[in-house]
Parts: sequence; C-alpha cells; structure tokens
Amino acid sequence: MAQVAITGVETLDDRIDDIEDDVRDDMQRAEDSARFGNPEFRPGLSGSASLGYSGKTGNNESQDLTAGVRLRFAQGQFVQTLGAALDFAEANNESTKEDVFVVYDANYYFDQNFYGFVLGRLKTNGLATNPDPDWDGEGDDPRLENTRRDAFLGFGPGYRIVNTPDMTWRVQAGVGVSYLQDGLKNSETEVGYLAASRFFYRINDNFFVTNDTDVLKSDTALRANNDLGLNVKMTDAFSTRVSYLTEYDESRAIRTDNKLGVSLVFGF
Repeated sequence: MAQVAITGVETLDDRIDDIEDDVRDDMQRAEDSARFGNPEFRPGLSGSASLGYSGKTGNNESQDLTAGVRLRFAQGQFVQTLGAALDFAEANNESTKEDVFVVYDANYYFDQNFYGFVLGRLKTNGLATNPDPDWDGEGDDPRLENTRRDAFLGFGPGYRIVNTPDMTWRVQAGVGVSYLQDGLKNSETEVGYLAASRFFYRINDNFFVTNDTDVLKSDTALRANNDLGLNVKMTDAFSTRVSYLTEYDESRAIRTDNKLGVSLVFGF
C-alpha cells in the first residue's frame, strides 16, 4: 500500500475519477427530468446525503468539510425537492471558505402543459467583507463585490409551449421577495421577478442543442445565467458536449463571467 501511494498509482486513479466525475456532470447538464413532460417520481420521501472531511498537518495545516443533501417528496401531482450544499475550509487556523447553498423547488402539475411552482433559494458567503473601507463614493461601490447573503422566495405559473419528440420548450415566470446583504451587512429587501426558459432541439439522432436561461430581477440588481449546449453522439462509445455558460450579475464590479466547456466521453 505504501508503494502504491508513493509511486502515485492510487493518486492518479483518484485524479482520473475526479476528471470523469466532472465530465459526467457536464454531460448531465443537458438532461432535464421535465424536458419532455411532467416527471414521475417514486411516491413518498426519497433522497440522498453525503459528507466529506479531510485534515492535514505538518508543513501546512488545513481542514475541509463538505456536505450535501437532496430530498424529494412526491404525492400525486405535487412534487417537492430540497437541496443543500455546505462547503467549509480552514488553513493555518484561519477560515478560507464558509459557503452555504440551499434551494427549495415545489411544482404542482395541472396537466402535461400547465403547472405552478414555488421556488426558494439561499446562498451565503460567511467570509464576505468590504474590500475597501476607505471608499470615497466614486465609481462602483466595492461592497457589491462580495455578497454575504443572496435569497429569493417566489411563485408563479409555468407552461410548456412546445412538446414534440424533436423539440421542447417550456417557460415559467414568477414574483416574490428578493433579499441581498453585502459585506458590510447592509441589507435590502424588495420585490423580485423570476423568469426561466428551457429549450431542447434534436437535429438528428446523434445531435441535439439545449439552451437554458434564468433571470432574477430586483431594484438592486439583475442576475442572469444562460447555458448553451451542443451535444453530439459520435458513436455508441463516443459522445461530446460543447457548452458556453454566461453569468451576469449587476452586483459585481466585473458583471459578466463566461465559461467555455468541452467534454468528451469515450469507452471501449
């Protein structure tokens, strides 16, 4: 066992597993359980939970704790899901990460096309601070670079505009309450508006396109995400996905982040 660790065989296997997990997650972003119709889940309560911890001593001391939970409760036409992820890290007795992300999503399906939803989300950064306490009031407020709490609770209707084997498109929009707290713990509570679109188009048996958009608007900030994906199945053993993710947030000094992703899966 010692030789395996020293020569790096086990370390390389772990790294390969991490890469495969990342690629698999990227490929699964094109999958949507409600893309072709209202999903059917096992009645009652189901879910999963995970916990990870690592600690290091010696030249450097660090601790990392991650936890995640996913719960679903389905009863007839009413489906509720709750997901939470916690990520805490410490290096040399100093906290380096204190992140919490929680989402509650409930849907009531009136028929195959029309449904109502309730959506709640909370994202916190326990280490958010004001990067420039001597800000003179000119230019962008540096407090907006670090959001301590970002929460939204809203509800509204959703409708499936197109639902064919080769094309699906559903949209939803709602109103609710938006809450923001900056690094100085100054908070703002206001009316927020949420809109989302899920689009799928199959060009042929081996090539399909997805485009998923989410927008959250309040008086304080506009936040939007758009995920465009091109998915190609070359053969039964070879698939690829090219994605372009755009994230826009008015509350940041640099408002737009773009990410190009290319994932390949090959088995033999």
